[in-house]
Amino acid sequence: MDIRELVLQQLRTVIDPELGINVVDLGLIYDLQINDGNIYILMTLTTPGCPLHDSIVGGVKRALEHIDGIRDVQVQITWNPPWTPERMSEEALRQLGHFS
Repeated sequence: MDIRELVLQQLRTVIDPELGINVVDLGLIYDLQINDGNIYILMTLTTPGCPLHDSIVGGVKRALEHIDGIRDVQVQITWNPPWTPERMSEEALRQLGHFS
């Protein structure tokens, strides 16, 4: 498994507590860059002013910091473009009871 797939696998362990779905399938990850052991993630949350901001960002960092070879994890939150349910994967939609 390459490092990008390993990172995405670990990010799927970070669950949005309000919806009970991981941040990858929710479509919260906008950009993922991996360079020489440094990870940069640009992500959003489902709503601005989310009270769980620190918890989710901390969960993302903790999920990745233990991977061999990772030296630093930086997470930046953006609100542009705003998150919409259209960003969710089919798996996330299925978990919420929507069928395509």
